[in-house]
Amino acid sequence: MRWIVLLAMALAVGTGRAQDFDVLIRGGRILDGTGNPWYRADIGIRGDRIAAIGDLSRATARRVIDASGLYVCPGFIDLHSHADDGSPTYRGLRHEDRRRRSAPNVVSQGITTVVVNQDGRSPWPIGEQRRTMEQLGIGPNAILLVGHGTVRGMVMGQDFRRPARPEEIERMRALVRQGMEEGAWGLSAGLEYVPGRWSTTEELIALVREIVPYGGVYIAHERSEGRTPMWYWPSQDPPGPPTLLEAVQETIEIGRQTGAVVVASHIKAKNYGYWGSSQAAIYLIEEARRQGVQVYADQYTYTTSGSDGNTVLIPDWVFAGLGRGSDGQRPDYKAHFERVLAERPEALRIDIQHEIERRGGAERIVIFEYPDSSLIGKSLAEVARIWGISPIEAAIRLQREGFNRPGGARVRGFSMDELDVRLYMQQPWTATATDGGIALPEDGPAIHPRYYGTYPRKIARYARDWGVISLEQAIRSSTGLPAQILGLKDRGYIREGYFADLVIFELDRIQDKATFFEPHQHAEGIRYVFVNGVPVVDEGQLTGALPGRVLVPRPAPAPAPASPRGRR
Repeated sequence: MRWIVLLAMALAVGTGRAQDFDVLIRGGRILDGTGNPWYRADIGIRGDRIAAIGDLSRATARRVIDASGLYVCPGFIDLHSHADDGSPTYRGLRHEDRRRRSAPNVVSQGITTVVVNQDGRSPWPIGEQRRTMEQLGIGPNAILLVGHGTVRGMVMGQDFRRPARPEEIERMRALVRQGMEEGAWGLSAGLEYVPGRWSTTEELIALVREIVPYGGVYIAHERSEGRTPMWYWPSQDPPGPPTLLEAVQETIEIGRQTGAVVVASHIKAKNYGYWGSSQAAIYLIEEARRQGVQVYADQYTYTTSGSDGNTVLIPDWVFAGLGRGSDGQRPDYKAHFERVLAERPEALRIDIQHEIERRGGAERIVIFEYPDSSLIGKSLAEVARIWGISPIEAAIRLQREGFNRPGGARVRGFSMDELDVRLYMQQPWTATATDGGIALPEDGPAIHPRYYGTYPRKIARYARDWGVISLEQAIRSSTGLPAQILGLKDRGYIREGYFADLVIFELDRIQDKATFFEPHQHAEGIRYVFVNGVPVVDEGQLTGALPGRVLVPRPAPAPAPASPRGRR
């Protein structure tokens, strides 16, 4: 008799009888984050967790959402976010403004977790950053990284233009361990930037080894993203700078030597004439994975880089050291440029041509701000034709006649090719990421649309409209895959017992709206976004709620006792 009672109880649970939920999502098409096809089910949320999935038609809830005809998927996990970092002038998720901490442009596109302190930049100490976020409250969840550039700067000070000495590496290792103990999830590097540019692979291997006992991940802005790195100028630098392929090989080697999970950040193939090299990079990663190296990549869904669209075609050495005068006034960039042009005309033109090619060629460099409004929206090639001069001379004239700032205009180069974007996207080891931060309308127009539209764009443009990838793959690359890379055990999938980070969207309507001229436009078609069971987007409207948490990995295991014979 007892087994009959138990069976009846089990059936009651399975059909939702006598269950009370805080939120009940009825009849949605579930894309669970694995890449499997959708299935129809109800989801019951109790507190901050998914309490039940299935036929919950007899269940009750404080709130019921009719998701008929809608898709329900896990919240998106942004593997490369600048929602907070170590910049002294930017405190995204630690900002005193509650609106900024709610991260409206982030959550409105379905992002529920951001991985911050990218490109080797983190505040210090990590524990203080964590405590500040926890005390103030944040919209999305946050995962913190230790910045390689930060610890390198702390140890080496201004004497960083060289390889680190053994004793300096030991001090860096101690700092990395400290950051991991304080709640960091891994290590980020910015090897195309200062001061990471002068580090060696051996230094990085030594530091990455420190995160392995914690299950940490290494995320690298690599030394180059195309034919040459951003710091290279042919007029003054020796030939043979690192290429994208050499940079990918270094990331693979770090993974091979340490056993860590490693990620090639915002992978691309920049530089006119270097397009198509994604195929070689893919081959390198595929071969490494066949050999057992845990290497992944992430990307954003646009063919142009640069957060603010402020591409400068004049080489930076022209204005190096040109600070404000003793009276605090802005320097006269135009007069200084004329002096350099008179003194080094050949070197200047060589490097301008190099930058034009690196930014995608004159046809793909577009003017967005300039005193002569008739030129706005035109390419550098079009401007050159209007003026009857070469693109190099057009860049010089923009500086001479434009605003009193480097470059004279705000221009954006579309330096990647759509073919490379698609090829990377189709790989099962490529996750989605924004490489964007928190933006509010008062921040002005110099904002990349990826801040608002990366994830809806991937679903709408590449899955629904173009069929480059399947809808299931688009969701997996934004949810289950980054969760796998990070080692998250209770987010990234729709499963009972997992945290209720969820997105409910209309496939027919989902669309990124942000443009390069009007970037502050939220995406359409996302009806609900839940973070830890709390709506941050409700019936398409931002709520301003701050339910996010700083996610902390499990502590490192205790070290094994030393062998009586000593270390091997």
